[in-house]
Amino acid sequence: MTNPIKRFRYNPRRRSGYVGEQPGAINIPEDAVKPLINIYSYNAKELVSDQGKSIKVVLDQFKKCQDHTHWIQVRGLGDAVLIEEIGSILTINPLVLEDITNIHQRPKFDEYDDYVFAVSRMITFSKDYELNNHQFSALVKDNIIITFEETHEENFEGVKNRLKVGKGAIRTAGPGYMCYALTDTILDCYFSLLAQLGDQLDTVEDRLYGNADKTIMYETQQLKRTLIVLRRSCWPERDKINDMLRTESPLINKEVKLFLKDAYDHCIQIMDLIESYKEITSSIMDIYLSMVSNRMNEIMKVLTIISVIFIPLTFVAGVYGMNFARVDPVTNKMLPDNMPELYTPHGYVYALGGMILIGIIQVIIFWKKGWFSKL
Repeated sequence: MTNPIKRFRYNPRRRSGYVGEQPGAINIPEDAVKPLINIYSYNAKELVSDQGKSIKVVLDQFKKCQDHTHWIQVRGLGDAVLIEEIGSILTINPLVLEDITNIHQRPKFDEYDDYVFAVSRMITFSKDYELNNHQFSALVKDNIIITFEETHEENFEGVKNRLKVGKGAIRTAGPGYMCYALTDTILDCYFSLLAQLGDQLDTVEDRLYGNADKTIMYETQQLKRTLIVLRRSCWPERDKINDMLRTESPLINKEVKLFLKDAYDHCIQIMDLIESYKEITSSIMDIYLSMVSNRMNEIMKVLTIISVIFIPLTFVAGVYGMNFARVDPVTNKMLPDNMPELYTPHGYVYALGGMILIGIIQVIIFWKKGWFSKL
């Protein structure tokens, strides 16, 4: 990747709501994307899919496919009525609905009587290499998993292809396995993003050792900022997966926990990569600053040598520039202790020769001390 990473910016939609507002209130920002609903009903034999913009498409699918597992994908959070209807149909706690629409949650896993709720952060690069940090929420209940995403972007095409093919346990292991599959896809996106960051770090390092300039410092700072964002998402993601491994909820069964252990290992690998890359960015910054400091020291050394050479020459020129007369121009008397050299024949030539000789002697002394070889 040769494109420089642009400055990371948080989602412009700030935390909504009023101070002291009742818990569980749903506040939708005005610029939130209107939701699109995709529903996938599947079992070992078939996959039935449909899409729409209202809860009706979900209820119709429930009636047609009663012995199926249902994945309801809601992309866009710009409809409070739809979210309230989903909460009413599935009897979801209002605090959970508030967390779904409040898009600044940290990754977590919450257990309730007959359902579980999970939050992750989806961090990806856009086509212009701008960093996107969006929230992903999942509700798992009975034979239903319903997921909420902020945008209409397709982030789970691989999971949908696995559903269409029908191989493996994805159609038979229940909604808990689907929750794992989506979480693992998010972790795979982290690996992909870190691979791009690694390529960018290699490029910056090559420039550092080749032709370093101040843009290296700016790009390294952007990379470090990106890694900090990843770290803030990955650490709680590890805790979330650990909570899923420890839960006694039947929605996360033993078969799913076997796969979650693998996802936990992936999370640890991501954290190791993040810490390693952070150390590399710090090293690049330190090396660049050291190179700038050394370069400045070399410049100061050259200027110091030049100054040392010219100091005695300036002294000689200053002494003979005082022009104290040897003879009083009025009385024509000899003035004692004044410069007789001012009237020496060829004195100018002798003075220049002496100054050149002083300079040559200084250069020879500096050369023997090795000052020039270190420039």
